[in-house]
Order: sequence, then structure tokens, then C-alpha cells
Amino acid sequence: MADAADFYTGIVAESYAPLKSFSPEPDPYAAFVRETGGPALELGCGDGDPLLALRRQGLDVEGVDSSADMLERCRARAAEEGLPVTVHHQRMERLSLGRRYRAVFLAGPTFNLLPDDDTALAALRRVREHLADGGTALVPIHIPASTPADQLGVARTATAADGAQLRFSMVAEERDEAARTQTAVLRYERHQGDDSTVVDRAWALHWYLRSDFEKLAAAAGLVPVSVTDADGRAADDDTDYLVFRLQADPHGTS
Repeated sequence: MADAADFYTGIVAESYAPLKSFSPEPDPYAAFVRETGGPALELGCGDGDPLLALRRQGLDVEGVDSSADMLERCRARAAEEGLPVTVHHQRMERLSLGRRYRAVFLAGPTFNLLPDDDTALAALRRVREHLADGGTALVPIHIPASTPADQLGVARTATAADGAQLRFSMVAEERDEAARTQTAVLRYERHQGDDSTVVDRAWALHWYLRSDFEKLAAAAGLVPVSVTDADGRAADDDTDYLVFRLQADPHGTS
């Protein structure tokens, strides 16, 4: 499973690019990197959004992702533009790059893809180890909403470059409030003439209340310097989309 929220990596990632549902705006992340200074690292960079946009602006940013296929797409996109880019094939919770960064960030709530609190804590510890002195991590998280019943099975469609008809739908969803998990079954279809391929894929999210995440960060040796909502305003305790800015706790250990 890729770190990035890649709703288009069904049967063939290249073919499903028209069904991509989320491309983060690069400006907030460019501003963050300029504020903190480089080098910077994007966790869960996927196929290069917004990493490549930041590289176009001359920012010193590298990327890391757990999906080799997505990183290959990222490299190919960069090569088409003659854009130098450095990306690493690793998982967040096992991150070991041998250098430190002034900025470490996730472009969107990719952190929710980590399956449980233990994995999340391991990832935060690796973030702490990769922060330079005075460096800052930017970690958005959210509490996903349940999908309305009348939206289950409703397909999005697109046409691939080779003329194949692509369909994407969510066919089932289960939510466990106690475990703080929500698992959807996503269906990818590719139809061309008499050829049809259908692939179902589980898509699991694990969420955190603000207090839960703050405890994990503290255990990893990180302290929040700000917590805002999606619009950059100070977040309330019941806000369902939180953006944490974290720095190393000078009195703690990782």
C-alpha cells in the first residue's frame, strides 16, 4: 500500500491517472519549506504532487514513499521535465535516510493510512530522528466521515489514453469507533472491447482524537508548536481536520 492517498492505483497506475481524486495545492507546502529552510522531506510523496511543484520552484526537497510503482511514476514525470529529484523507497515507520532535515511534512492526512497507534508511534519516532536541530514537522490528520449509503456503488468514470473505459467506485465500508478505524472496499474496473478487468482493494484509515495524537507525539519526543484547522485557524478540540506543527522536545528523548 502506498503512503500517498492514491485513489488511482488500481490495476495499472498509469492507466488510472484520469481517476486521481486528490492533488494537494503546492503553495502551503512551499511556504512551509521557505519558512523553515531546507533541506526538506515529503513523506508519502507518491507520484510527485506536490514534490515536483516545489522542485520547480528551486526548493531543496526530497521525497519518500512505500510504493516503488508510485516512485517510478514520480521519476518519469520529473525526467519528462528535465527536473532533478531525489526520492527514497522506504516506509514511514522504518525511515532511515542517514541525514536530517529542517522540514519534514506530509501533504494531506496521509498519516491516517498507518494502521494502528504502534505504527504511528514508530513513524513519529523516525520523524524525530530525521529532524535537524530547530527543525519542524508538519503532520495533518483527520477524522474521516462515513460515506452516505446512497453513495456506495456510485461509479466515477474516465477514459484512458488508449481508449479504455475506467470506472472507480466504493462498494462497501465498515467503521469501528472503538478501534478508530474505517475500511472501505474500492473497486477499479477497466473495460476495452471484450476485455474487462475488475479489482477490489481494501482502503483502511486509522484516526486520532487530538489528545490521542498529542500523547503519541510526546512519546516520540515531539511537542506541538501549533495546531490549526484546514484553514489555518487555531483548532478547537473537536475539529475533525488538524494540522500539527511539531518540534523536538528539548527535555525529552525519542
